[in-house]
Amino acid sequence: MLLAGGLATWSPPREKKVGPHAVKKMSSKIRVVIAKPGLDGHDRGAKVIARALRDAGMEVIYTGLRQTPEQIVAAALQEDADVIGLSILSGAHNHIAPRLMALLRQKGLDDVLVVIGGIIPDVDIPKLKEIGVKGVFLPGTPMQDIIGFINKNVRPRVGAELAPPGPG
Repeated sequence: MLLAGGLATWSPPREKKVGPHAVKKMSSKIRVVIAKPGLDGHDRGAKVIARALRDAGMEVIYTGLRQTPEQIVAAALQEDADVIGLSILSGAHNHIAPRLMALLRQKGLDDVLVVIGGIIPDVDIPKLKEIGVKGVFLPGTPMQDIIGFINKNVRPRVGAELAPPGPG
């Protein structure tokens, strides 16, 4: 399947969600969609995180640069994501995150874990958590902290195994 940004991914067929409840799935890996929303064109950090999550045993789909909330939610739905990770350096988190969370609720994906990394002022973190963002990671956060947070907070999958802790 060809994703935004020209990246391709293939996965074996999996059972789809029915309403707000998931049915048994064939894959046991945690599925993470990593996205760079807005006009920010710096994606090195997103790629580093994507690689660390992949190396920790998660299945990672990187959507590429300049994604809209609508595109991110569509990718999460299409890929049956357990986690959405946003990388935001532009300061647009107060505009993008509320729209993304509203779209997730509209599509019945409010059980998808949403985390944000990047330049987020401390004063904005409580508002992000209030709207449903579960984790906010600032520059310098150790990779194993992010991996551990995802493992601890992701929704349970039938037959799922947690990814091992990141390189220590």
